[in-house]
Amino acid sequence: MGADHVRRLARSVAGARVVAVADPDRARGEAAAAGIEGVRVHADALAALAEHGVGAVLVASPDHAHEEALLAALARGLPVLCEKPLAADARAALRVVEAEARGGRRLIQVGFMRRYDTEYRGLKALLDSGSIGRPLMLHCRHRNVSSPPHFTSAMLISSSVSHEIDAARWLLGDEVTAVTVLRPRPSAAAPAGLQDPQLVLFETAGGALVDVEIFVNCGFGYEVTCEAVGERGSARIGDEPAMVVRTAGRALQDIAQDYVVRFADAYDREVREWVAGVREGRVAGPSAWDGYAAAAVAEAGVRALADGARVAVDLAERPALYR
Repeated sequence: MGADHVRRLARSVAGARVVAVADPDRARGEAAAAGIEGVRVHADALAALAEHGVGAVLVASPDHAHEEALLAALARGLPVLCEKPLAADARAALRVVEAEARGGRRLIQVGFMRRYDTEYRGLKALLDSGSIGRPLMLHCRHRNVSSPPHFTSAMLISSSVSHEIDAARWLLGDEVTAVTVLRPRPSAAAPAGLQDPQLVLFETAGGALVDVEIFVNCGFGYEVTCEAVGERGSARIGDEPAMVVRTAGRALQDIAQDYVVRFADAYDREVREWVAGVREGRVAGPSAWDGYAAAAVAEAGVRALADGARVAVDLAERPALYR
């Protein structure tokens, strides 16, 4: 993801110039920076932050490294686009929120790229218009071809369903208050010990319900869909508009194989809007509070997966900066 963002900033985003890249594996950093003039490669993220000419930071490191980089960027007054999650856990995410709130201005945007997808934005506009009435339910489906070797049952929620957590909060304009996780029998395609698929149910403060099917070893493609059911109608997104070939008694349609393909336009739009905002002296988009809230809901979901019980979400008081 980091290498993809380096390419995006250098080749596809106006108004941005890559001046430093950091990776503990210098060979990976140098490969990401190859062909980009004037880039300095560092093994240490803090050294890259201190480089002359750094005016903003994009963090796409492993989860455990986010907090240190974010706090260092805040201390330097640097705007940041941080890939989700905001930090390794809710407690660390809250420390980042509190540090930003003490500074009195927003500098952090979290990389929940679905908010930049054309279909998701269309659904958000529809719900905000009230044309299908109050939203009562969201039905979500999140499928991957296969899971990485290191994936655990908890990561289906903390890593994958975290996108649905943010999308639900954003689409509904409401906080998630409780999580229940149901465990169907595991797929034969799932690695031994991995609870895949799962059915995750969210309750919101306003009384809406959200169900998420997460299935990370479906085998056939990458699918993300969302159907909003309102009082006077429904709307569904995610059935990709791809060419359908009808021949020999069959209808054939390509299915995306990973998120980079499905959300390529959303990633481009996200980074372009972030760069444009930074150049104008503002940071918008998903906030550090959104990152913290998603982490808190995910942790409740992981407990619900382990306990088999409904788990309430415990959120800290929202600082005035994010109200």
